[in-house]
Amino acid sequence: MSTPEDRTSGEPREGVTPGVPQGPPGTPAAPHEGVTPGAPHRDAVPSAPQTTTTSPRHGSPLRADCVIDSDGRITFRLPPVPAAHPRLLLRLRPKKGCSETARHLLDLESGRSDGHRQAVLEPHPVLDEGRWDVYLLPEPGAERRRLRPGLRDLRSLVDGHLRDRPAPVAVRIPYVTKDGFLALRAWRRTAHAEARTVDVTDRAMTVTARLHGADLHADATVRLRLRGTDTVRIVRPRTDDAKGFSFTVAPGDLADGGGGAARVWDVFVRPTDGAPPIRVGRLLDDVADRKHVYVYPAVGTDGAALRPYYTVDNDLAIEVT
Repeated sequence: MSTPEDRTSGEPREGVTPGVPQGPPGTPAAPHEGVTPGAPHRDAVPSAPQTTTTSPRHGSPLRADCVIDSDGRITFRLPPVPAAHPRLLLRLRPKKGCSETARHLLDLESGRSDGHRQAVLEPHPVLDEGRWDVYLLPEPGAERRRLRPGLRDLRSLVDGHLRDRPAPVAVRIPYVTKDGFLALRAWRRTAHAEARTVDVTDRAMTVTARLHGADLHADATVRLRLRGTDTVRIVRPRTDDAKGFSFTVAPGDLADGGGGAARVWDVFVRPTDGAPPIRVGRLLDDVADRKHVYVYPAVGTDGAALRPYYTVDNDLAIEVT
């Protein structure tokens, strides 16, 4: 299994809003909002230039409300659209230099007396991992128009870590991009280890996590892999049952082998000997971009400093300097 990198996604890294007071280190900012239902199907759609949709009556950008349920079903609701067959287009944002390859089209049904339209994105098929931009397609072959977010109801996601997930582990979180548009963040993992708490003291850090999509065995191990190398440190976890585990790491455990330069260790759990390592991260709540929201202090002993953090993909990593 290749080493996951703290790679850059198409979305600019989202940080804390300047001037807004923040809580103690390692605690999230204000709670995010959440969403509900949908049923997609693939279709060929021309890659038209992006434009912002405006309301014909008010000249303001058209906004889409959304609500997500505990099964991952998302319901989008738009105000009246002056078109005979409007549809909602979800487009997977391509990596730099690549062309678009994945799109989903949802019918916008009008079943209300006020003319509002609704589209439902069902839990299956599972969306590919990445960021999905949301557009209005007024007519087949028409220019696609990017949507602004309206109300987002994400309450069902807040305690998502409390529910065991089968394989594959699929996650969707509606969010607002840096430039103010509506998008979905999606993950699709064969299995996933959800970090529940990261406790940092003056001498060590302890991570508590729960495995989804697989079971822990007696020979389970936590593997800390030095990014860009084949160097691995093995830690024996403390297990609660076939799902829950925790482990502790001190700066001295990861201090050697770096030649004085900063080093990053990616965190995995191997459920049993010979099984593929499973990434440890935090995906099962309403936070789409965790890197600059959950910030932890460093632990420093014996000339080395250790600091846990979440990558741009919400995976757990440890930086040692």
